[in-house]
Amino acid sequence: MGHETDGPQQDQPPDLVGQQGDPGGGTSSTGRGVTAHGKLATELIERMERDQRARAEAARRTAGDAPWALVREVDLDNTAWLSQIVDRQGWPRRSRVGKEAATAAWLLAQHADHDPDFQRRCLRLLAQTVDDGEAEPSHLAYLTDRVRRAEGRPQRYGTQFWYGPAGPLQPQPIEDLQRLDERRRSVGLGPFAEYASHLRQQDPAEQGRH
Repeated sequence: MGHETDGPQQDQPPDLVGQQGDPGGGTSSTGRGVTAHGKLATELIERMERDQRARAEAARRTAGDAPWALVREVDLDNTAWLSQIVDRQGWPRRSRVGKEAATAAWLLAQHADHDPDFQRRCLRLLAQTVDDGEAEPSHLAYLTDRVRRAEGRPQRYGTQFWYGPAGPLQPQPIEDLQRLDERRRSVGLGPFAEYASHLRQQDPAEQGRH
């Protein structure tokens, strides 16, 4: 079995990495007050930032399990919180919480690997929200691939990579490779070859070989 990678370079489409501004006028900076979209949006963004800080720290550490233990702790807390939100209010829609907080909701679901039932529930809710024009199709593609791989099925959009038995970063199994780029275009993702190159350029293991 290979070691699956996890972090923003694997879980965020290239056009979403580093995205900070919210067209609705909110702020994503923790400690600068409630965003223009309200307390829920603020909490979503702060939890996304906590998620990303924990993963960035773990990626910098090359030895020991402590950094990844923090990642697991953050994921457990975020999943429990998001589950309560979904129970009470449904999926956070873009028109309600803004674009950045909607991205945060997706990212928290993407990292709920320890609760596959909840992750599948999020996938169903996100699919309906995309149909309503209230969420990004690219988010649905990433979560679809995540859920399919957890179920042992090949991914559809080629978003999930891992370190295989031989070591180099590589895509996890993908169905119908000949139509992969067609499926990616349908959800607003760029060519697979460009995405794979982007991931490998960001991969510390690959950088260490140059």
